[in-house]
Amino acid sequence: MTIEEVEVEVAPGFKARVWAYNGQVPGPLIHVKEGDDVEVTVHNLTALNHTIHWHGVYQTNSWRSDGVPKVTQQAIEPGDSYVYKFVADKPGSLWYHCHVNVAEHVGLRGMWGPLIVDPKEPTALEKEVTKDVVLMFSGWNSDVAMEYGKGGHPREVADYYSINGKSFPSSQPLRVKEGDVLRLRLYGVSSETAYHLHGHDVLVTHKDGLPLKSPYWADVVHVPEGARMDVIVRMNNPGRWINHDHIEPHTTNNGKMPGGAVMIVEYEGIEKDDWYVWKDKDASYDPDFYMSEMLKKPYGMHNHAAFKGTKIKKKKKKKKKKD
Repeated sequence: MTIEEVEVEVAPGFKARVWAYNGQVPGPLIHVKEGDDVEVTVHNLTALNHTIHWHGVYQTNSWRSDGVPKVTQQAIEPGDSYVYKFVADKPGSLWYHCHVNVAEHVGLRGMWGPLIVDPKEPTALEKEVTKDVVLMFSGWNSDVAMEYGKGGHPREVADYYSINGKSFPSSQPLRVKEGDVLRLRLYGVSSETAYHLHGHDVLVTHKDGLPLKSPYWADVVHVPEGARMDVIVRMNNPGRWINHDHIEPHTTNNGKMPGGAVMIVEYEGIEKDDWYVWKDKDASYDPDFYMSEMLKKPYGMHNHAAFKGTKIKKKKKKKKKKD
């Protein structure tokens, strides 16, 4: 895995400079099975120090792979590499992120990605799932977005919010069929979330990767920063339905609504009205924006071209004129 300096477009007219794992936000999906040996070699191609903390992994007998600078390792300096080795000893919806200056690197610079560990013994309900998706909620600050080394202060105000690195309408619809059993893995990456799906109640089944002894029904699910909540929905109400963060400013792009942390669920067979926001966008539809196709692939690390940023063009130094 590399760490790269790239620029991403979060919303129409809003770009941010990020430090990106494999040059993308979110970072690549890492999908393994409980008990697997995991080894990741990280190459730092940026101008600042970084690490990877594997959030949720117990790191039994592998504490030096926990990714905390000055505690478990020296941070990876520019041009250097570090090898992380651990056993995937905790199942569920886990994630990874930098642990250097977390308030900026994770909070504002896109240094995060999903780590999903399939359990050896899935629950009966998990076995029913027909579509599995990942939603990673984050916030952004346009005032410091284009300047590395700035931001992440206690009273700082985010003004853009996103799912999987994109604000509505730059996000994508999620397409389902009647009868699907949908699993949504909700990640509070750098923004807490009050997740709400119209037209359906959801069954909250897992917290921070582990199954709840008593799953419960909800129509708004609170996901604190850093936490993960898994919900399962039986898709039994055909239509076109909005999903959104119910913390109201989170559904704006710098105060302009609709925007932010919004996703539309489209049932198969529902006609697209002429005024519908995605009426004529089938050609640009990304079926893997929520990683459902990647999760069907063999275990390993999976990049996604649609999450890639663009390389930052370095300004050429002007030659000094000779007298």
